[in-house]
Amino acid sequence: MGKESNLSETVFQMDNIRKSFGENNVLKDISVSVNKGEVVSIIGPSGSGKSTLLRCATFLETIDAGEIRYRDITAVTTTDGKAVYRSSADLQKAQRRFGLVFQQFNLFPHFSVLKNVMDAPVSVKKQSKEAAQAKAMELLRKMGLEDKADAYPGQLSGGQQQRVAIARALAMEPEILFFDEPTSALDPELTGEVLKVIRLLAEEKMTMVIVTHEMPFARMVSNRVVFMDGGVIVEEGDPEDVFGNPQQERTKQFLRNYQQ
Repeated sequence: MGKESNLSETVFQMDNIRKSFGENNVLKDISVSVNKGEVVSIIGPSGSGKSTLLRCATFLETIDAGEIRYRDITAVTTTDGKAVYRSSADLQKAQRRFGLVFQQFNLFPHFSVLKNVMDAPVSVKKQSKEAAQAKAMELLRKMGLEDKADAYPGQLSGGQQQRVAIARALAMEPEILFFDEPTSALDPELTGEVLKVIRLLAEEKMTMVIVTHEMPFARMVSNRVVFMDGGVIVEEGDPEDVFGNPQQERTKQFLRNYQQ
């Protein structure tokens, strides 16, 4: 069942987002908002625009039109039909509001686990090494990886690497965490350990947006589920409604392809 959230504060909002690659319209007038403490899962078939939406939200792709806001910072607006990005200083402020966990971990292979987690707080937030190390060790304990602090990514399993990646994102103390298919590179046994960590964060009211193909997990952990197909939001709502009683035929068809 979806958990309860604090719906009084909007942490992140995208309005009327459009994104094309050449002739391919990948996002067609998409609007999404996420409130403090809310977990929103985005589901849909391959090629539906889910990952592109996340890449636009985190400025890894530039949108063609629309508006992106992180609380009081409007990072992108549309003027004369074209998206206009704010100054690099404003974008950096917005970037500090979120963390992003990729499919493929993206750890620095030549850094130890501990250095991977504490590097950005020291270099970007100018934390002291002592403070950053203490926080990093606290996060590694939370991930069940305290004994791996001196190991290197290549010495870890995929599930352990992904948990390090989550710890690294959390070390920057973001207001919202984005996950792009965080278990797609993992086998089922390792998938469980990563989903357990995300579930723990949900219980702690961490604001999260999760692009996932793990349907039972999305149903269990989310406040809201968004089903995308063909670059549009086909259906969204409470997970029990979307999974248990979908209203749109396309949603029903998609969910029939998954064994619940």
